[in-house]
Amino acid sequence: MPPLEEPLNPSPKQKSGLPLATPRNCTFSTGDWSVLASFWYPVARLCDILDKPLAIRLLDQEIVLYRTGKGVTAAADLCIHRGAPLSMGRIRGEHISCAYHGYCYDAAGMCVKVPAHPEAPIPGKLQLRVFRSEERYGLLWVCLDPDSSSAIPPYPEAESPGYQMVNVPPLGWKAAAGRQIESFCDVAHFAFVHESTFAAASPEVPRYTVDATDYGLHADFTSNVGNVSDPGAANQSWRRVYDVHVPFTAHLVIHFPGKGHMAILNAASPRSARETTVFAVVTRDFDLAEPVEELIEFQKRIYAEDQAIVERQNPEDLPLELSEEVHVRADLTSVTYRQQLGRRGLGKSYTS
Repeated sequence: MPPLEEPLNPSPKQKSGLPLATPRNCTFSTGDWSVLASFWYPVARLCDILDKPLAIRLLDQEIVLYRTGKGVTAAADLCIHRGAPLSMGRIRGEHISCAYHGYCYDAAGMCVKVPAHPEAPIPGKLQLRVFRSEERYGLLWVCLDPDSSSAIPPYPEAESPGYQMVNVPPLGWKAAAGRQIESFCDVAHFAFVHESTFAAASPEVPRYTVDATDYGLHADFTSNVGNVSDPGAANQSWRRVYDVHVPFTAHLVIHFPGKGHMAILNAASPRSARETTVFAVVTRDFDLAEPVEELIEFQKRIYAEDQAIVERQNPEDLPLELSEEVHVRADLTSVTYRQQLGRRGLGKSYTS
C-alpha cells in the first residue's frame, strides 16, 4: 500500500487554458456546452444557503454550495476520496464534512482533516474543484469556465436608491432555457396567455424597435397592454424596455403610467438542456408600502401562465435555424435573440 501522501489514481488539477471537460451524462453537445460554460448564471438565492450544504445543478454539473465565515463556496459535489456527494454531508464550523469518511474541506476546497489518520500529512490532491462565484442582487452566481472574461449582467435598479428589491422564489421549469427567455421577451402573447393577469388590451402588436448589441439585444415596445386590475390602464400607453444579455438573462423595465417603474431581472439558469431554474428579481419605485407577498404571488401567477405553454412547445429545443419556424413582424425580438445566440457559436441543433 502506498503512503498516505501518494494517493492512488490522483486526478490532475484543471489547468487554465485547457479545454473544459463536460460533466458525466451531459445533455448538451460538447461545442454548445463549452460556449455556455463561459457565462455566469444564478444558482440559488443567498437566503436559501444556510447552515447545511445545498445541492444544485448547472449545465449538468453537480455542485454543492456551502457557507463559511469567508462566504459561500461553490464546488463540484464530489468528495475526492471516494466520490460521495458532499451535499450529503454537513457543515462543521468553517468546514464541510463528507458523510462517508468525514473528510473536511475548507472554504478554498482544501482538505484539512482526514479522520482515519489525524496525524498524517494530508495528500495535496485532496482538493475540491471550486468554481468562480459571486454574490449579486440577492443571488449566488456561478461561472464554470475559470478563464472566462464574461461578466454578470447589470441590474442598475437593484443598486439605485428609492427602489424596493424582491427576490421571487426559484421556479423549476421542464423546458429549455432559451425557450423561457424567448417567452419572457415575446410581446404578441400577452392577450392570450396573460388574459387573467395583466393583458387588458387588443392582441394587435404595434411596430417597435429592436437593436442588436454587443451583449445581446435592446428592444423598446410601447402599446396599450395594461393591467387588468386598473380599469383605465388599457387606454394608456405602457412602455416596456427589454435588454437581453445572451445567453439567458433578460432585464425588463415597465413604465407604469402615472406611477413609476418596475424592473425585472429574469435569469434562466439551465440545469440541463431541457430543465431550467428561473430566477426573478423584481424592483419597483412605487407602492413601497404594499406587502411584498402580493407582488411575489402575482409574479408567480404570470410565470405559471407562461410555463404551461413553454413546457409543451415542440420542438423542445430553440431552433437557431430560422427556416425551421415561421416568423412575422411581431417576432422581431425573438428573431434577433436567436441570431445573437448563433453568433456566440452555438450550433444549429442548439438544445437549450
